[in-house]
Amino acid sequence: MNKITPYNQQLRHYHTKVKLFAAALLALGIAASTTLEKPADTDWTEYNGGPDRNHFSSLTQINVDNVSQLKPAWEYASGGADTIKQTTQIQCNPIIIKGILYGVSAGSQVFAMDAANGKEIWKTRLNDDTFNMTSRGVSYWTDGKEARIFFAYGAFMYALNAENGQPIETFGKNGKIDLKEGITRPGADDYVVSNTPATVFKNTLIVGTRVSESASALLGDIRAYDVRTGHLRWTFRTIPRPGEYGYNTWEKQNYQNVGGANSWMGMAIDRQRGIVYVPTGSAAFDFYGGNRKGDNLFANCLIALDANTGKRLWHFQTVHHDIWDRDIPAPPNLYTITQNGKKTDVVSVVSKQGFTFVFNRVTGKPIFPIEERQFPASDIPGEKAALTQPIPVLPEPFTRQSFTANDINPFASNKAEILETLKKTRTGSPFIPLGRERTIFFPGSDGGAQWGGAAVDENSVMYVPAKENPVFSSIIDAPDYTTSKAMISGKQLYQSYCAACHGADREGNHDGTIPGLLNVTSKYNNAAIQQILAKGRGMMPAFTKIKEQDRQTIIDFLAGKNTSTQNNTKAKLSTVPYTHTGYNRWYDSNGYPVSTPPWGTLTAINMNTGKRQWQVPLGEYPELTAKGISPTGTDNYGSAAVTAGGLLFIAASKDEYFRAIDRNTGKTLWKFKLPAAGYASPSVYAVNGKQYVVIACGGGKLKSKSGDRYIAFALP
Repeated sequence: MNKITPYNQQLRHYHTKVKLFAAALLALGIAASTTLEKPADTDWTEYNGGPDRNHFSSLTQINVDNVSQLKPAWEYASGGADTIKQTTQIQCNPIIIKGILYGVSAGSQVFAMDAANGKEIWKTRLNDDTFNMTSRGVSYWTDGKEARIFFAYGAFMYALNAENGQPIETFGKNGKIDLKEGITRPGADDYVVSNTPATVFKNTLIVGTRVSESASALLGDIRAYDVRTGHLRWTFRTIPRPGEYGYNTWEKQNYQNVGGANSWMGMAIDRQRGIVYVPTGSAAFDFYGGNRKGDNLFANCLIALDANTGKRLWHFQTVHHDIWDRDIPAPPNLYTITQNGKKTDVVSVVSKQGFTFVFNRVTGKPIFPIEERQFPASDIPGEKAALTQPIPVLPEPFTRQSFTANDINPFASNKAEILETLKKTRTGSPFIPLGRERTIFFPGSDGGAQWGGAAVDENSVMYVPAKENPVFSSIIDAPDYTTSKAMISGKQLYQSYCAACHGADREGNHDGTIPGLLNVTSKYNNAAIQQILAKGRGMMPAFTKIKEQDRQTIIDFLAGKNTSTQNNTKAKLSTVPYTHTGYNRWYDSNGYPVSTPPWGTLTAINMNTGKRQWQVPLGEYPELTAKGISPTGTDNYGSAAVTAGGLLFIAASKDEYFRAIDRNTGKTLWKFKLPAAGYASPSVYAVNGKQYVVIACGGGKLKSKSGDRYIAFALP
């Protein structure tokens, strides 16, 4: 049995059955209008604020006139932050139900606290032997008699008693279900987690997963489970079987030899219509599809499913035959637009490329024109890139789309060298297939938009943070060590499994998004590195297909030892003939992006017209500002909360500030230096008539320090 820390007995009975019943109305989808307005505007009931995922609160107590008076109200140390820098994160968007805040610690434990004062009520001590992960939060369900918190701890989905945090033994097996069951295929690895909160519909829990991005990835099926028993209710296969819709967009038997096409980013739910909107990512392996020729439905799709049955209602594919890792990066948004006096309920998704796709929520018909435009073919043997890609005419893009010599940062420290390198680089338009030469992603490989997604206010204005950092990579041959009983060195194994991310030189990313490994054996002992390779950590998946003796050979190589292991299987280390040279952000010699600023932005788009209202840099480098350079924006993770008080609250930026921004102008009205960067999305709520905004300060990315704090702010 997993143990729970002591909690305050008085607070334990704070909830009455009447309050649980009120929350049950929302969980069951009993709302006042088809625009999915929240019946209780004092709560932040779900991930990103509600079933529409709009990050919106109708509270107005904190507003443009008084936000300058905002002060910290409480601070909570959630625990689990590593003593070594860059190793833990908090990406959680906490939920608040009737005065109780439910969140996730830096150590991936669920906690409940009094949302008015930050005092802990309970906290889990889950300790399953499973994969490490970074969680973005929890889901809540109640029938008015009992309330449950659903939380994925590694490969297991738990049902927890909302009152005390104890696993509910009647759910699944001893309170949990194994998410690997049902998505295996021949030759697949074991890695699966669910890092984004599941979606609740009536008495059903709809779950997407994160799987590895290698050729050995598990299947990305969408599953729905009974909230009480954990029994499987329905499955939607994202890589179709023979006879299923979309099967002819793959090569035969791809459902047996290709994985991915999974929904790791979260879903939105129209409970009144009974429709769940499911985005998906690319099929694995990300950068080569010669073994999966075709458009590859339902990878890179927005799919509307009947939430009762899992039946497909409609879909749209945002990238055909993805060979760029251009997953839809965030949950959809549900809102209502007005055009020519007519109101239409819509669903939209943002993209890593800086596009926004908008559809009629019921029919799937595009609201604005989407053109199929031709892009270059691939010159990699065996690869067949799609002839065209869908490009929205409107809404206007929220990032630039290409990087050329005209876009080099004018104050780059080594501009001549950058220009000379650029002449040997494939660049200049979106969707250039990776080749043997250096190829540019712009915006970068993880956005454009990223997992924080977009906020939408009551006037259907969308606010989306983004980044514009050139990233380069190229295709190389995957090592092939198939000679019988061949001896494979640690260096060769490192090149096969690790170099694509950590670099052939083991230096990682310049900004620390992917850490260097040159001194890793001085930071971690042998057992700790074995654990990381076997179980993963943060955004690094587990390498479950690597044998323990091979993992040890890699560790020996990292420690400077010249050891090798014997290959007795005659099997290739990869089932595809190519790999890539990593996600390499391009910086000048002083550590700044080589592109012209802004490098991080916040954009407001009127979704009724598709036109941008304003765009401002998000974040700054103080040392550049001190030199008289206008704020440049920074790389960022997380998103904003928008309020009827005329404000946007957002952290996200590398400079560790939490900001309140005038939603009409983009002007910063207030900011506060956090103890660690807030790479998360804030939540807005009220308890006993007092409004709060809370942000998780986990840091741990972009070479910023790690932390474990949650800080709530309120007026004095």
